[in-house]
Amino acid sequence: MVSARAVAAVAISVLLAACAEVGPDYKVPPQALVNAPVAQGTFISGATVASDDALPDHWWRLYNDPVLDRLVDNALANNVDLKAAEANLERSDALLALAHTAREPSVAIGASTSYTQQSAQAVLSHVQPPRHEIYDMGVSISYDLDLFGGIRRGIEATAADRDAVVAARDLVRVNVAAQTARAYSDLCNAGNQIDIVQQQIAVQERRLALTRELIANGRAPAFSQDQQRGEIESSRAQLAPLEAGRMNAAFRLATLMGEPPANYDKALLACHTPLQLKAPLPTGDGRALLSRRPDIRAAERHLAAATADIGVETAALYPDIKIGASIGSTGAATSFLSPLTNRFAVGPMVSWDLHRSAIRDRIAAARAQSRASLAHFDSTVLAALRETETSLDNYASALARLERLQSARDEAREVDARTNELWRGGKVGGLAALDAQRTRLAAESAVALAQADVNNDQIATFLALGGGWQ
Repeated sequence: MVSARAVAAVAISVLLAACAEVGPDYKVPPQALVNAPVAQGTFISGATVASDDALPDHWWRLYNDPVLDRLVDNALANNVDLKAAEANLERSDALLALAHTAREPSVAIGASTSYTQQSAQAVLSHVQPPRHEIYDMGVSISYDLDLFGGIRRGIEATAADRDAVVAARDLVRVNVAAQTARAYSDLCNAGNQIDIVQQQIAVQERRLALTRELIANGRAPAFSQDQQRGEIESSRAQLAPLEAGRMNAAFRLATLMGEPPANYDKALLACHTPLQLKAPLPTGDGRALLSRRPDIRAAERHLAAATADIGVETAALYPDIKIGASIGSTGAATSFLSPLTNRFAVGPMVSWDLHRSAIRDRIAAARAQSRASLAHFDSTVLAALRETETSLDNYASALARLERLQSARDEAREVDARTNELWRGGKVGGLAALDAQRTRLAAESAVALAQADVNNDQIATFLALGGGWQ
């Protein structure tokens, strides 16, 4: 026969052999799209308008605009959405610290006292029981051996979730910086367009005045001024939406910095110069993008957490073994801390859920969640690459359009300058000179609209690249 000691030795050997973390050890799956060489190469849409230089953390400083730098710094310091993200991160830090406490011994202290009398009828007695002052006090300590790593896998999952919250906070920073730059760009571009429209109105009014002189001298029909008055009103009608857009941008800037719209900075309305990049837009490559984008990091961390959850559920297949000890004293107050009332206990505690089908169902659900997290990870990578390529393509198109419109404007400026010289020399009439000015201002207006589109596409590209945090 096999002795009890031999059986115990075999059981201990099996437990020690199994004393390891169950479930898969996490690493980024080799089949994940983030590992594909085609996803890590250069961008195909930015060859002519961007450089392979690394994107700086503070990309908005590439515009070399101190006002924009100040606005972004204020927004990152005071934005309420970012404060909420920071609070969520503090909560995740606390939850991670809580998860780590499961690896610490559990200590409980209790003490109570009461003046009591038992029920005579409860023990089928007809004699009134005596009354006693009873006390109970003690300390108990237990420690989970975590032989199969359920607690460790839980800490791993919580740590990955915490990292995902960090990435979510960084994503808010990225968006706050981009929204601030876009609002400031919209404000400055609106100011530039307002200036051009006001110049157009001034030229149209001078032309109307000249036409009225011609009418007074019988050199033009009376109705010719009606069309020009209509043109002036059409130009004036453009001012209202431009003024509203500029004010809306100022309101957006105020709220981005945690202020109500009424507290907008009136000094910002003095901006009439569009943002300008002094060098090609730096993009880096796909590898840098995939490591920088906060939403990709968040998706990867969610995948890590889902993988660790498989180990948490798998550990439930095995017994949970704790070592415990307690010491205390319980009894009548008259025998306080006497040998008759003192007590202690030392020994292991084992709990084992034998409902295997329920545990295996939870493991299957965790594995399915891991596959879903991998698919979401791949989807996030694809979205990041698509957004970047699309933004660069739009930027290249907008930049090409701007360059052609600038060429047309430069030609209109040259014609305007030459016509003005001829007018001063008396070789052409005033109407011809004013028409040349109108043509030039129409070209200036087209350039201003195209410049606004270029700025929007630049900022959209910076946002797609995931810049704006350290």
